[in-house]
Amino acid sequence: MKGLRLDALRDPVAPLAFLDTYESAVAKEDRFWQDRAEMAAEGAIRGRQFVAEAADGSWVGSVTVLMEQPGTMDWSGHPVERRQGHVVGVFLRDGHRGNGLIQALLEAGVAWAWEQEAERVRLFVHEENERAQKAYLKAGFGPTGLVLSFSKDEEAHELEFALDR
Repeated sequence: MKGLRLDALRDPVAPLAFLDTYESAVAKEDRFWQDRAEMAAEGAIRGRQFVAEAADGSWVGSVTVLMEQPGTMDWSGHPVERRQGHVVGVFLRDGHRGNGLIQALLEAGVAWAWEQEAERVRLFVHEENERAQKAYLKAGFGPTGLVLSFSKDEEAHELEFALDR
């Protein structure tokens, strides 16, 4: 998990796609990564990470879905009005893109959210991250009209995309 995340944070679009930085992530202790893996492992109910493996067993990509409960506040301070999945940490290593793998990971994440009785699944994507927007549209997500300031740059924006049940 740690290696894949560090590779994701070195990707050219990482500043648009992730709130974390490579420098911050590489400094985290092993216990952080162990806890993170346990929270998203099979059997977890608050979130689940889906991993794509190459033929040699190496991890080439992942998608994480976190469950958000009505009556709580989301990461941006907005109230959550219904039970929903929130897709985060989407990444595929270069060389594994463009072959439908991201759609397969997103489909697995959405299916898991439906099993958790989510009413919809959402994600946020930077307005300038066209590569990701195209992948999400292809997977059936669409813009909801909700636009938030990007936490790293108040002049930039993140767009909410969602898929309703």
